[in-house]
Amino acid sequence: MKTFAPEIARVLLEAGAVVLRPEQPFKFASGLLSPMYCDNRLLLGQVAARKTVAKALAQLVDQEVISAEVIAGTATAGIPWAAWVADELMLPMVYVRSSSKGHGRGQQVEGGVLSNQRVVLIEDLISTGGSALKAVGALRELEVSVAECCAIFSYNMPIAQTNFASAGVRMISLTTLAALLDMATDQGYIRDDQRSMITDWSSDPEGWAVRNGFVDIQ
Repeated sequence: MKTFAPEIARVLLEAGAVVLRPEQPFKFASGLLSPMYCDNRLLLGQVAARKTVAKALAQLVDQEVISAEVIAGTATAGIPWAAWVADELMLPMVYVRSSSKGHGRGQQVEGGVLSNQRVVLIEDLISTGGSALKAVGALRELEVSVAECCAIFSYNMPIAQTNFASAGVRMISLTTLAALLDMATDQGYIRDDQRSMITDWSSDPEGWAVRNGFVDIQ
């Protein structure tokens, strides 16, 4: 079985999709401070990088999911990846809005899916898993089977693992924070002490800012 983690970690770093900045943390919309930022949308404009990632996602689905019938993407970040994976595997594709449309047919899931079909959800990034599992819920309302979510990158936060387990969904990612930090350290993107700060954050994001004296950052 092929392992994608080192190759995809390298692609994300070289494409600038991941920025590691533990001494100057980023602020998420939630207010949470983070020593790193992952923006996989940057891959869309880099043909070689996106082809590598899209092909790897398709291979991941092919080797990890038995009898996938439909590929679903989360709106908006997962849509292009789901389209490329569906095209590679010659499968139907749908996408899931964050909420139902307020006009027309009022649908949340677009593209057409039949009850009892086996659907694989594609996400670009998993932090807590909230948005992905919301999409899973919308799909399951249509009486389809969703047992796997495949992503490009996962922070592997304990809360995400708990959330996915509670929902009965297997979380699978091309690469993880641990693999990315291995590559970043080996290639000189970060020092060992910076790696320790980032690892500490992943285990307790809420308490990390306090422990590292960033509580006053605006």
